Amino acid sequence: MLARVANNLFWMGRYIERAEHLARYLNVNYFSSLDAPNELSQSRQFVLRSMMFFVGDPIQDNTVMLDEEEVLYNIGLNPDKPYSIINNVKLARENANSARDLISTELYEAINKFYHFVISYCKDDFKRKGLYDFTMNIAEMTAIMRGKIRGTLLHDEVYAITMLGINLERATQVIRIINSKYNDAVLAKGNYGDKISNSFEWITLLKCVESYDMMRRFYKKTPNSICTLEFLILNPDCPRSVINSINQVYKHIKVLDESKNPDKNSTAFLVSKVKGEYEFKYAEEIEEDIQSFIENILNSLVQISQKMENEFFNY
Repeated sequence: MLARVANNLFWMGRYIERAEHLARYLNVNYFSSLDAPNELSQSRQFVLRSMMFFVGDPIQDNTVMLDEEEVLYNIGLNPDKPYSIINNVKLARENANSARDLISTELYEAINKFYHFVISYCKDDFKRKGLYDFTMNIAEMTAIMRGKIRGTLLHDEVYAITMLGINLERATQVIRIINSKYNDAVLAKGNYGDKISNSFEWITLLKCVESYDMMRRFYKKTPNSICTLEFLILNPDCPRSVINSINQVYKHIKVLDESKNPDKNSTAFLVSKVKGEYEFKYAEEIEEDIQSFIENILNSLVQISQKMENEFFNY
């Protein structure tokens, strides 16, 4: 396989996963604010600022009044914003086009349908009333594409590279959502006095990554900061958890590097090191200094991605 094509497969997986997390973050935060228990969390300005913080374009000036339609359009369908859903979908299709000979017709058709749905979505309808329809369709179509990846591709190097992209992006997006909702919890000051451990934002966080019901089933209690962080970061059985994604990266990198004792400068060695580091952490450790944890793990994920590109995709 050409290194250039391998790179296309890797980034196809990443862009598909990124589009889904963006759509779900918009959907959950916008509609959950209607049921929020405190005035600040119900504020539309608070929700819009949370969205901008998540996409990496935070609004520092608290006196600025954000326009709802403009913010939603920028994140959803604005082709001039590099973080927008429409740009992620375009890039996913471009990468799929470049790897057309290695993926199934069924997967390519699903990506093509996804692309045409997004680029033809009426911008005026989206701004006025289409947020729920648009974001739910994005979430459903990305789930279909992941199903096509698992169900129609040979489970060989092509599959492994695509899943490496998906799982690295999933871990990255979950950490970025945790960062954003932690920031919201600090701003909202929680529901009980000055504590953030019982903030409504932890419920919103779990819903953003489709893990609320399973977390309630696992812990049998209302989410708080400790059990939410433990479930979404350290629980290997939660398919959206960070450690689960890292375990999947470890599994798929072994397809590309079969050596039992990988070189210390290899991607496989770095993934093993990161995996070992986070397998034995406690949620209480993370909560003590959550900002440092977020910075460290994001840095580790970037290092894995860069080393992977240098080792396997450098052309």
